[in-house]
Amino acid sequence: HRPTVNMKSHLLWYLINYYLGTLTSLLVRPTEGHQGGKGMSESSSSSSSSAAAPAATGKRAFLRKIEVAIQKEWEDNKVFEENAPAPGEEAPPKYFATFPYPYMNGRLHLGHTFTVSKADFATGYQRLRGKRALFPFGFHCTGMPIKAASDKLKLEIQNYGVPPVFPEDTKTAEELAEEAREKEEAQKGKASEVEVGVFKSKKSKVAAKTGGIVRNWRILQSNGVPDDLIPHFAESEYWLSYFPPYCKTDLQSMGAGIDWRRSFITTDKNPYYDAFVRWQFEKLLAADKVKFGKRHTVFSPFDGQPCMDHDRADGEGVGPQEYTLVKMQVQEPFPTALAALAGHHVYLVAGTLRPETMYGQTNCWVLPEGRYGAYESRFNNGEVFICTERCARNMAFQEITKEDGKFPPIATFSGQDLIGLPLSAPLTSYKTVYVLPMLTVSEEKGTGIVTSVPSDSPADFRALQDLKEKAPLRAKFQVKDEWVLPFEPVPIINIPGLGNLSAPQTCADLKIKSQNDAKLLDQAKDICYTKGFYEGEMIVGPLKGTKVKDAKDMIRHELITSGQAFVYAEPADKVVSRSGDICVIALVDQWYLNYGEPVWRAQAEECLKGMETYTQETRDQFEIALKNIHQWACSRTYGLGTRIPWAQEYLVESLSDSTIYMAYYAVAHLLQGGVIDGSQPGPLGITPEQMTSPVWEWLFCNGAYPADSAIPRASLEKMKQEFEYWYPVDVRVSGRDLIQNHLTFWIYNHVALFGKDKHPKGVRTNGFMLLNSRKMSKKDGNFVTLHDGVEKYSADGMRFALANAGDGLEDANFEESVADNAILRLHTQMIWTLEVIQASGVKNAATEAIAAAVTIIKGEQINLVEGPADTFHDRVFESEINKAIKLTEEAYEHTQFRDALKSGFFDFQNARDHYRTVTEGAGMNKGLILRFIEVQAILITPICPHFAEQVWKMLGKSGSVLHARWPVAGPVDELALRESEYLKDSVYNFRTKLGVWQKAKAGKKSTGPPPKATEATINVSTSFPEWQRVTLDYLNEQYDEGSRDFRASTAEMRDVFAKNPVTAPKITDIMSFVQFTKKDAQLRGHRAFEQRMPFDEQALLQSNIDYITRTLEIAHIAVNIIDHGAAPAPAPAAGGKQQQQGGVAVPGKPTFNVVN
Repeated sequence: HRPTVNMKSHLLWYLINYYLGTLTSLLVRPTEGHQGGKGMSESSSSSSSSAAAPAATGKRAFLRKIEVAIQKEWEDNKVFEENAPAPGEEAPPKYFATFPYPYMNGRLHLGHTFTVSKADFATGYQRLRGKRALFPFGFHCTGMPIKAASDKLKLEIQNYGVPPVFPEDTKTAEELAEEAREKEEAQKGKASEVEVGVFKSKKSKVAAKTGGIVRNWRILQSNGVPDDLIPHFAESEYWLSYFPPYCKTDLQSMGAGIDWRRSFITTDKNPYYDAFVRWQFEKLLAADKVKFGKRHTVFSPFDGQPCMDHDRADGEGVGPQEYTLVKMQVQEPFPTALAALAGHHVYLVAGTLRPETMYGQTNCWVLPEGRYGAYESRFNNGEVFICTERCARNMAFQEITKEDGKFPPIATFSGQDLIGLPLSAPLTSYKTVYVLPMLTVSEEKGTGIVTSVPSDSPADFRALQDLKEKAPLRAKFQVKDEWVLPFEPVPIINIPGLGNLSAPQTCADLKIKSQNDAKLLDQAKDICYTKGFYEGEMIVGPLKGTKVKDAKDMIRHELITSGQAFVYAEPADKVVSRSGDICVIALVDQWYLNYGEPVWRAQAEECLKGMETYTQETRDQFEIALKNIHQWACSRTYGLGTRIPWAQEYLVESLSDSTIYMAYYAVAHLLQGGVIDGSQPGPLGITPEQMTSPVWEWLFCNGAYPADSAIPRASLEKMKQEFEYWYPVDVRVSGRDLIQNHLTFWIYNHVALFGKDKHPKGVRTNGFMLLNSRKMSKKDGNFVTLHDGVEKYSADGMRFALANAGDGLEDANFEESVADNAILRLHTQMIWTLEVIQASGVKNAATEAIAAAVTIIKGEQINLVEGPADTFHDRVFESEINKAIKLTEEAYEHTQFRDALKSGFFDFQNARDHYRTVTEGAGMNKGLILRFIEVQAILITPICPHFAEQVWKMLGKSGSVLHARWPVAGPVDELALRESEYLKDSVYNFRTKLGVWQKAKAGKKSTGPPPKATEATINVSTSFPEWQRVTLDYLNEQYDEGSRDFRASTAEMRDVFAKNPVTAPKITDIMSFVQFTKKDAQLRGHRAFEQRMPFDEQALLQSNIDYITRTLEIAHIAVNIIDHGAAPAPAPAAGGKQQQQGGVAVPGKPTFNVVN
């Protein structure tokens, strides 16, 4: 909104109120109670933030008091508890939203809250649409993290006592002396930290003592756990009872609309959920979806078991990367460095993802300063493989080394020791190839040995050329000429457009001159590898003439079966377990879910086609995940969870017991009744033992009725009715990172276990959330928990900023300044609402309570008028209300909550402010302004429900705003809106030109008030000059509405105008006009080319002349018509010289001229 002069009184009132609130917050800081459960120390805050304390703390306290009272009402009235219709009751439409239950090893933070809010906003909106809207919430405890953390804490207590005294907490005499010396130097201004080029981190000593270890005791302290309670966390069960209550109270404090009766914890500590998971896996086994066998799996040697995503401290989503290890035999006699290997068959093993290119090998690369070892394998009587130790560690768990889990080297060497070794390489046309140096070989990928194919690998080609072209480089690494110079790239694959030597060709095209051109080489690699795979054709070997994409696996198979290569795998990226162990890939006997099996995958893909994903990016990521995900280990031997029914020594891992629990929500309240660990039967009195697999099968899959069950039929029918009403899930809201595992597993399991009518209907994903444009980090102090967010910004202030943070898959940004500003906006709007309601004559307990709680400094006089809303500005404002309803509804339907906030609050407020301004003299229509207040309360309910509820009460409405009905939008008078837009833009431009006149009139050195203008003219025109008409006609022809761009280039346009006799004389003016109009078209589309306005500009301005003169504070303003075909501009309004001539008036753009 553009402020106007006649808003001075309101702005003054607002600023005084704002600064008084800020002053009050500095003088008297209210005590704000803890919303969590017993035992949480708030003096040890669970989070911190780099941002300053919120502005206007008094206003925040005012809002929080309202929020707490309203939340108590909601809880007492059970407004979020939803049940299926009773038998015979008409079934209203339903909406079932879920969020992946969070892991219970700490308090929820704003990252969790951001995604939770999306489900809450959606549920709140659908409730207003008349649906029974259900949002349940569970607590995930399955897996390694809690067990690993409790075990680590137990060791800390054993080693360092209670409370523990860690090594980093103690100081040696040397450290104390050094601190004293540094202090003395600092006092002299010579502290080492400020010496030029020298910096000593005081954290280095701690890091040296701890080795970077993060203490679990301190993690719990950072979560606000008092020291006297921390020892209890040495038992994993304690976590299950401690954090869930805080999760619940924190979510309640933000006003989340959750049915808490349906909450539960996972693992066998909850016997009801345990029975549910056992049924799920028995059914999967019967459907042949669960298999047993050795599979490559991310594995923790320290824990002795697979390390799945939720068991990891780092590397979530990382899976096995499988290589073909090509065996390049070292030719005898061995050099001295390999003397210890005499009598063995010795191979350098090179990992490749492109076995089809082995025909083109010319040499082998090693890292000169790299460390390598020789390791005995179990192949062919103890073949010896040379590779890095990291690679050998992986091999030791894949049945490659001589003994499982062991990899002692027979000998070790540097890469330099290996340079010059003669090798026999499979498939290549060269009888002997040599080991050569390459400076970019990584010891953290593959084997540390890289085979070289310069015909098709740009990096290999450039490295080989560097050695050929640079004798000093050969001398540096003691490379003989005969190891390099005779070797040329071997044509093996023909690629259309690149020929049969794609790497040399691409390097030439991109002008790559050195192996150090890393970015260009990456670009060249992408070109060669992509085109080579999809378009390349083999021109050598038995598969000559075969497409590369078809030949690849056949050549790989032949290399492996002939003994010239073998399969090896390693984590695609670094994975660290919760125990701190660097993970490997192991061949493990395990139960696994056979994801990726063709028929099952096709069913999952079909399910995805029918789902609402809200964005194409989300759908694309699901399609990629369905292609990439294959057999998934679902068993482990360590941690918490449910025992696999037929193999009790194994537990179901955490991403496998969390795929269909949304179905459990449908009956959880009847089985557990809100007792989250299931330690007491729920309202139906059913025991866990009675929940047998046949009962679950009948409930969820229409199996045979369990006639032998002791559960009364009426109870079973009641549970089934709940499931049949609520299922399937309408939307699952989650972070995008779960697409690669959990969400795809969710689809797979639903298509395997349920009928099509119960398959998921929708999924909405979002990106990560930044805090003030930075990654959230406890370490960096840029971190806010849900609890602290509510305390700092109020529930609605935080929710407002969460809605404003963003909605797409890109990372969102929670801005604390937005949350602070929301407090001020909501407080100001509530006070204004109170004033309007009081002026309207409405009195009730809610308005009296608010009036008693605040001191209103009277500024703006609220002037309301009775009668029909039939003035021009009434009609405009009524259309703005109807437009806001439509736009906000559309935004909510597409779960675009920032757009809903924009149309339902920001833009709506602007429309109200403009209405208030233009009706300052005549008064606002009472019925219309009260409708605005009511409509705005409903539109903002999903995002700021406490504010909306309070306004609803102040209006004297019955019931809760949460169960109000979405307002019905009336017609939108688009012409009136265009007239209003024209009026606002014109007045804004007039004010700008008036300001320029005042500045020029006063002079640069003036310090007094701006001079007053007494007269002005406004010129309007009904037509453009001929040269502009011709230009607009041409631009309209060239404009493409779809792209909002033009078919002709600027140069082409210039040529056209230069040849036209009407436009040629004005070519300079025309090109400026073209640029202006092109920009206008990007904003307004075809309207930018209109040559007549759809209304009478002069009449509109004349009918609003009182508003214009009042706003500009000019006593007399005349409105004149300019005819471009006739003549000179009219005379000044009342004589005198015109100043600040505002250009030439054209349709839609009046000019403004000040008179002296």
